[in-house]
Amino acid sequence: MLYAFGFERVGVVVGDLYFVNPDPAPGQEGPERGVRLEVRLLEPGELKGGVYSARPIVVDRPVWRADLLESAEGPPGSFDRTHHHPAFRGWDPGPRHFDEQLSAAPVEWVGTRLADLGRLLEDAGVPRAQVPESDAAALGAAVPEILDAVRRLLDRVRAGDLGRAPAGDARQSARVGWL
Repeated sequence: MLYAFGFERVGVVVGDLYFVNPDPAPGQEGPERGVRLEVRLLEPGELKGGVYSARPIVVDRPVWRADLLESAEGPPGSFDRTHHHPAFRGWDPGPRHFDEQLSAAPVEWVGTRLADLGRLLEDAGVPRAQVPESDAAALGAAVPEILDAVRRLLDRVRAGDLGRAPAGDARQSARVGWL
C-alpha cells in the first residue's frame, strides 16, 4: 500500500515493505518488514490533454528516508532494524543510521524530523532554494495526518495484512512494496 502527501515541491510517500537484503551488514541478517517513509521532490508534468485532463505527477528524487523496520522472524513491535538515511547519493541511500530515540519511539521521532523540513534538507545536502518556504509550513501542518497513515500501516504489517513475504521461494533476494 502506498500513501502520498504532496505539497508545492516536496512530497512524503509512505508504504509497507518486506525486504531481504542479499548483502546484509553483520547483525542485520534475515528478512525485514515494516514501513518505509521517504521525503521526495515532486515535479508536475505537462498536461496530456485539454485543460481538464489529469495532470501527470512525478514523484522524483529522494531526499531522506526512514525505515521503521523489524526482523520478520522477531516479535512484532521490536523495531530492531529501525533506522534512517539522512542523505542520498542520487537515487541510492547513504548508510543506515541507527538512533536509540528512533527505535524507542519511531513514529514520534519521524514526526519531529518532518516538522523541521529546513534541517532535514540541510542534512541531506539539498539547497533550501529548491523548496519553497511554504512547503515547510504545509508539511508541518500535515505531520499528524502523515503519522496517522504510518500508524495504520504499522498496525496492518503487525496483523499480517501488509509487509508480507513474496510467494514461492524468492526469499534469497526480495523487495516487496512500492518503496
